[in-house]
Amino acid sequence: MSSGVGSIARIPELKRRVLFTFMMLAVYRVGCAVPTPGIDAAALSAFFAQQRDTLLGLFDMFSGGALERMSIFALGIMPYISASIILELLTVVIPHLGALKKEGEAGRKKITQYARYGTVVLALIQGLGIAIGLESATSPTGSPVVPAAGWGFRILTMLTMSAGTAFIMWMGEQITERGIGNGISLIIFAGIVAGMPSGIGRTFDMLKIGEMSIFMLLLLVVLMLAVVAAICFVEQGQRRLPVQYAKRVVGRRMYGGQTTHLPLKVNTSGVIPPIFASSIIMFPATIAQFIQIEWVQKAASYLTPSSWVYYVLYVGLIFFFCYFYTAVTFNPADVADNMKKYGGFIPGIRPGKRTAEYIDRVLTRITLGGAVYVSLVCVLPTILMNELNVPFYFGGTGLLIVVGVALDTMAQLESHMIQRSYEGFMSKGKKVRGR
Repeated sequence: MSSGVGSIARIPELKRRVLFTFMMLAVYRVGCAVPTPGIDAAALSAFFAQQRDTLLGLFDMFSGGALERMSIFALGIMPYISASIILELLTVVIPHLGALKKEGEAGRKKITQYARYGTVVLALIQGLGIAIGLESATSPTGSPVVPAAGWGFRILTMLTMSAGTAFIMWMGEQITERGIGNGISLIIFAGIVAGMPSGIGRTFDMLKIGEMSIFMLLLLVVLMLAVVAAICFVEQGQRRLPVQYAKRVVGRRMYGGQTTHLPLKVNTSGVIPPIFASSIIMFPATIAQFIQIEWVQKAASYLTPSSWVYYVLYVGLIFFFCYFYTAVTFNPADVADNMKKYGGFIPGIRPGKRTAEYIDRVLTRITLGGAVYVSLVCVLPTILMNELNVPFYFGGTGLLIVVGVALDTMAQLESHMIQRSYEGFMSKGKKVRGR
């Protein structure tokens, strides 16, 4: 790997792309420290100390602490992701969007434009909701988070956070176009990684004062390495269906006849299931922070990451969204039709409907294994945080994103190097596949 890193400096275009990516990520981290006007920082910090197991704590992890500081980037890139997912789901329901999706590059640009408009609308709505929620929030000592509440503060917060989200969205697109890797994923990656040093520091503080033993620390390190290795293995796992193309004569030339494969990923849905599942389960606990009614507080306590009800619902929702999102993003009927159109077939399976049924059956079995894998990785951190008193968010959605984005970025770096006749980012014989 060290020789691969040294090769980056010898490729001018790749060097410019890497430097541009680091520059954009540095701008993002600086923006995460610029506070939104009209908020008492001390009261806000004390208020957020009680929100680790709610939806606010989950979003703060994705924003790299920007939400906890209520900076101009507090909403992060989540509105853009939500708008993109909503449009992806609507392409199945609305024929116009479905037709745009099949038009290629022009249709993709139009859908991206709709996603930008949707991002601004969602950011305005979320900014208003956060502003109203902060007006009623107080620190444990009773100090209000917003000293001067009113529509002036609400409008200013809406405009500030919406502008911050739009700027992050622009930075992500610039990284994708002029940098290396997927810009949106790298921004989320930077936000999650930024919170790791402070968590590691708190772990060593606990070791110093005797709240954690050396044996427990070593066990935690070994477990972390094992989980990272498992994620790397499964995220690159594929079921390859053999596909053979019949020979056909066009003019005086004969085409086809080659054998290839159709790769089906073990975890087709990526990190979407745990994000949606966490949001749905933690939403009541978040609302309960602002509704001081006894039965509401009691009902919300069953949905916090410390009860068996939480684990059962969390795993159930992960399974549901794994199958749902895979069905939305991968259509076996379209794949079978395209194969039939170009003379391709799976040996032993009839082209057309039979091929679609076979692909769907294989994909259903693979998705079951992917759902089990995602559930284990996402349930592990909550058990560690509650049973072993780990002071940082280990595993779960954050680790899935970090490892997945790292694999994708390394694959793109290796692709650029191979184009320039270099050996690659990794040693010979250890090529990295993108997800």
